[in-house]
Amino acid sequence: MPDLVVSLRDLLGAKLVAYIGSVNETRAVREWAEGKRSPSSIVVKRLREAYHVAALVAEKDHRQVIQAWFQGMNPQLGDVSPARLLREGDIDEVAPQVLAAARSFASIV
Repeated sequence: MPDLVVSLRDLLGAKLVAYIGSVNETRAVREWAEGKRSPSSIVVKRLREAYHVAALVAEKDHRQVIQAWFQGMNPQLGDVSPARLLREGDIDEVAPQVLAAARSFASIV
């Protein structure tokens, strides 16, 4: 888990990882990365899905674009940001939708 959090934090930044992980402070993200604290199983699933999507977009573009894509309203996702869907949605339902939107984005970049 710590390696996943470190990699995701490198791509998205600590604030966005904290948002997706439903925590209010980046200290929790740091503690996850250091192995001092463990997120719940649902948060782990959300972070894994977020990393999968972020890594896909990272193949085509740089960190700032990945962060903007995660935070921006997405017409393929009902004008909701991917980060918000991953945070608030039923992960089993929204993960494939977010992944499809990322694939579409990556194919045009």
